[in-house]
Amino acid sequence: MTASAGAVTLGATQARATTDSTTAVPVRAIAGAAASATVNAKVSAKMTRAARQKERAARAVSTAKRKVGAPYRWGASGPGAFDCSGLVQYSWRAAGVKLPRITYSQYRAVRKKVSWRSLRPGDLVFFRGLGHVGIYVGGGKMVHSPSSGKTVRIVTMKGYYRSSFVGAVRPGG
Repeated sequence: MTASAGAVTLGATQARATTDSTTAVPVRAIAGAAASATVNAKVSAKMTRAARQKERAARAVSTAKRKVGAPYRWGASGPGAFDCSGLVQYSWRAAGVKLPRITYSQYRAVRKKVSWRSLRPGDLVFFRGLGHVGIYVGGGKMVHSPSSGKTVRIVTMKGYYRSSFVGAVRPGG
């Protein structure tokens, strides 16, 4: 074992039961602390990933809400007009997440599937056999671009939307 300027360098055989004479800390304690730090780093990484997803979701929701009133146009993906999947793609792209262009591909591309009861703002909510998509904004509401002649709007997801719900995904994770 060598110690220089407070640093401790250990060989593989020395790490078993040696102590550092300058601090009198058992090497096992140091090794245990390192293992604990590794576990804590993994937990922190997961929390950081979740926090990052939540931040991106908030940005996507904010972007979509700013587009309320924009006209529906089939095949349009902004910035002045949107169809349903175009609004989703545009909003999440503004949050730094790339999504495919059409609803079916958006559903398949995002691994994290979410139940109705577990919805969080930013989740993509799908209806009518994956033929329509919106962005959940919280409070039982979503923002979407409904159909020709209508504009991007926020609606409550009850009645028709609840009965035609087929699934949800959580992008950005």
